[in-house]
Amino acid sequence: MTRLLDKINGPEDLKCLSMEELPRLAEEIRETIIEVVSKNPGHLSSNLGVVELTIALHYCLNFKVDRLTWDVGHQCYVHKLLTGRREAFQTLRQYRGLSGFPDRKESPLYDPFTCGHSGNALSSSLGLSCGDALQGKERKIVVVVGDGGIGAGMSLEALNHAGDLKKDILVVLNDNKLAISETVGAFSKYFIQLRTFPLYNDLKKEVHHILKILPILGRPVENVLEHLLEAIKRGMTPGQIFADLGFQYYGPVDGHNIPLLISTINRIKHLPGPVLLHTITQKGKGFEPASQNPTQFHSAGSFQLCNGKIVEAPKATKAPKTSYTKVFGQTLAELAQTNPKLVAITAAMPDGTGLTMFKEKFPERYFDVGICEQHAVGLANGLVSTGLKPVAAIYSTFLQRAYDQVFHDVCLQERDNAVVFCMDRAGLVGNDGPTHHGVFDIAYLRHLPGIILMAPKDGRELKQMLKLAVESNRPTAIRYPKDNVPDEEMELPSSASGGFSIGEAEVLKEGSEGVILAYGAMVYPAYVAAERLGAEGIEAAVINARFAKPLDKTTILEALREYPFVLTVEDHTLSGGFGSAVLEMVCEEGGDTSKIRRAGIPDRFIEQGPRELLLGGLGLNAEGIYKRFMAECNRLGFHHPLKVARRQ
Repeated sequence: MTRLLDKINGPEDLKCLSMEELPRLAEEIRETIIEVVSKNPGHLSSNLGVVELTIALHYCLNFKVDRLTWDVGHQCYVHKLLTGRREAFQTLRQYRGLSGFPDRKESPLYDPFTCGHSGNALSSSLGLSCGDALQGKERKIVVVVGDGGIGAGMSLEALNHAGDLKKDILVVLNDNKLAISETVGAFSKYFIQLRTFPLYNDLKKEVHHILKILPILGRPVENVLEHLLEAIKRGMTPGQIFADLGFQYYGPVDGHNIPLLISTINRIKHLPGPVLLHTITQKGKGFEPASQNPTQFHSAGSFQLCNGKIVEAPKATKAPKTSYTKVFGQTLAELAQTNPKLVAITAAMPDGTGLTMFKEKFPERYFDVGICEQHAVGLANGLVSTGLKPVAAIYSTFLQRAYDQVFHDVCLQERDNAVVFCMDRAGLVGNDGPTHHGVFDIAYLRHLPGIILMAPKDGRELKQMLKLAVESNRPTAIRYPKDNVPDEEMELPSSASGGFSIGEAEVLKEGSEGVILAYGAMVYPAYVAAERLGAEGIEAAVINARFAKPLDKTTILEALREYPFVLTVEDHTLSGGFGSAVLEMVCEEGGDTSKIRRAGIPDRFIEQGPRELLLGGLGLNAEGIYKRFMAECNRLGFHHPLKVARRQ
């Protein structure tokens, strides 16, 4: 039998299908998503949950004219399949393939915005509506937001503004009880109540039906009943909070019932002003392993189609690798055993940040604030002011959302404000792409007075840095990648076993012809490059910087005096990054800045792709560092194997 999906090259083909064919199409879409994501790890649960909802929206509206935006955007796979990207769907989240999020470069017509963070869609959609009104355009603006994302601060600000402006906008609340992990907070409890309340709109409909069959009662009685309904509405109506904000509320409705969704959307799509449709969906629907464990399959690795079992990488003969995330989580739980003042904060990411163990062992000292990074940092400020030691575990790319709070609520206080920011997913994260690459944190943090910035070269150093940060009385940020720690790969000579102080770098390898000054995850590749250079008779020194602020001035300036050149290496944007910090310091100290060369991420957004592939393409792996060092030696006219004498 020919698949219906194979005939869908755009929404106009979808509209040619009968209502009876749409459930079959939904089944085929689910099969396609499951098949592709099983090979190209991506966001499975969230996309399986919005199949019928996405079909209904495209069936009822014309998004060649109307506009559809997605909050977060990780539930846009169905949307991509229906909007001309079906044939390219096999390249999902692959290097130079389809993005896992809405992307304007892919489809300017159907993706109004490139997005991958939560909370922005309502504001952007309201802006579309306001812009249309000013320019006399008539089209429907639709935004799909989850029950986790609607509690974000920016979403609430937009809801407040939309209700006041009364612009035409249809907000579809996709309520599946989950953000990534289980949704938390008062909004979550409120939505639970909504799912169990009788529907006000249905009640009102029944009253009008009764009036129709009892016409003798007349209009006066209808008016009384209308007022009575409004009074009852205050006490028992679902969605009253949205009504109070100025929205016409409809729902909750079954988000997997296509006829009901289509009839509801057709009924409300022409209503003027802000409208909110509350749909109830199930994350992972149609794939039993995902529906039973939606958090694991939110962004799972490759898995077997038959049973959903995650495909493990082939076992190596060496000890199994450990991620930086796991090292952080274990270390924090260990420190909390002996430090009762230590508390942990996450913004809806207990699993992704490694706080699950802490949550289980110290539930009373664990705070999940939902998708609200600004509040997370403000909360940390309040906690530290009482003498506690808060550790806020937030991805590098998400801490950007709380920049003002880091400045205003933490650094500006100028007291013993020892908030610790642990920034997972620093550097290039891989297939999530430019919305999630954590390549700006050094730049947006290092200019803030009083803050300490550090990055470990391996798991041992992460443990020591976390302990050092918790013991410090200053705001501290530790960055580390979405990767395994390299401890098992190579034993580097290190002074770390004896501990180190704030602002202290370490010399890992002496040399004569230049020095590689590496930061964080770039230390091991730099050392491998230096070993290869050494095998070819080129002696390169390697320094593990450890700190981007404060810099180890003594060690860096000494290296600058003794070596022909210093190559800084970082997995961060060159603009305002670690290398920039070194240049600024050397300039201030009157050193020779012409000796400094920088390797890092150029001034552009980096596409999605495997982390190692992206690093290699940017020259930030061992091979790239080796070539960059050799190029500099050649530029200076070194003739090998003759060595340049080390300056005295």
